[in-house]
Amino acid sequence: MLSGYSSNIQSLVSMKDLKLVGLKSHNCHVLMQQLLRVAICSVLPQYVCHVISRLCFFFNTICSKIIDQTKLEEFQNDVVVILCQLKMYFSLLFFDIMVHLMVHLIRETLWFGLLKVDVFI
Repeated sequence: MLSGYSSNIQSLVSMKDLKLVGLKSHNCHVLMQQLLRVAICSVLPQYVCHVISRLCFFFNTICSKIIDQTKLEEFQNDVVVILCQLKMYFSLLFFDIMVHLMVHLIRETLWFGLLKVDVFI
């Protein structure tokens, strides 16, 4: 990992409570885009790791500075499939409104222009 890329994740781990504490939004982005798939692949079955890797790739893609607009519909379909697969593998208690909001990220990106969307030529 690059120096200064994010906080020292080790200092944000509470071993007493087995929780991450004091995370800032950028740290959450780094966890979702880069570290989550690495951390869980040795613990969970391969098919679950594959779905979580796809989820990490989705977040990494939509948080990019440049997004290929022609692939946004594909990303929209992918996130729906990913959520369906996650519902097969994890307890329904895991899913709240925040998880469901991932379905709307692509459309809101286009509607409200929250991210700069460029087309590769």
